Amino acid sequence: MPKINATEDVQLSPKKVKTKLPSMFKVIILNDDYTPMEFVVDTIQRFFNKSFDEAKRIMLRIHTEGLGVCGIFPQDIAETKMNQVLNYAKEHQHPLNCIIERVN
Repeated sequence: MPKINATEDVQLSPKKVKTKLPSMFKVIILNDDYTPMEFVVDTIQRFFNKSFDEAKRIMLRIHTEGLGVCGIFPQDIAETKMNQVLNYAKEHQHPLNCIIERVN
């Protein structure tokens, strides 16, 4: 076994570590026939920090197409936002539904 002199410099080659980006998820609000449009706009502004015009555009997409994407976030943030929307709707006795979906 070769002896290593304590005074010799030992060089280690640096390993390149690639960090994996977190999976991203869309937060989607679904249309229903009972929740007022104004409540949906308020919810989008409140939890997704959208301007009134942008929230209104998303609300109209929800109304006409059946769903609207409010934002794309890492999984933990998307789940939190979904739960905030669901709880807020429940508190105000609206059947508004919100889901998350993985971005491909």
